[in-house]
Amino acid sequence: MSDLRQIVEEYISVWNETDGGDRRAAIDALWAEDGSYTDPLVDVVGRDGLDATVAAVQAQFPGFVFTLGPVDAHHRVARFTWGLGPAGAEPLVEGFDVLAVDGEGRVASVAGFLDKVPGA
Repeated sequence: MSDLRQIVEEYISVWNETDGGDRRAAIDALWAEDGSYTDPLVDVVGRDGLDATVAAVQAQFPGFVFTLGPVDAHHRVARFTWGLGPAGAEPLVEGFDVLAVDGEGRVASVAGFLDKVPGA
């Protein structure tokens, strides 16, 4: 569980990294080459797709940060809640993700779900 929690923490850090070079280095270190990310708004495969998705979310919500909620994990799968909003404020967007790692401990897939969305 502790290894998966650390991977989830690093994954959330990727979403908060605004420097494009540092973000890409973190993605390359954490993510499997053919890893997938799917939520109600996007479905991408590969590191380029994830990097572009994170950049788009940051452009849509400038200055917002992701916060991590409880993490529940077993084997090579973790589920966790998260919030997105201004630092120190109530999140405007909330959801939960299910993350799976491959045999090398890299993120193989993430399925994201949106629980609270502004205007929805």
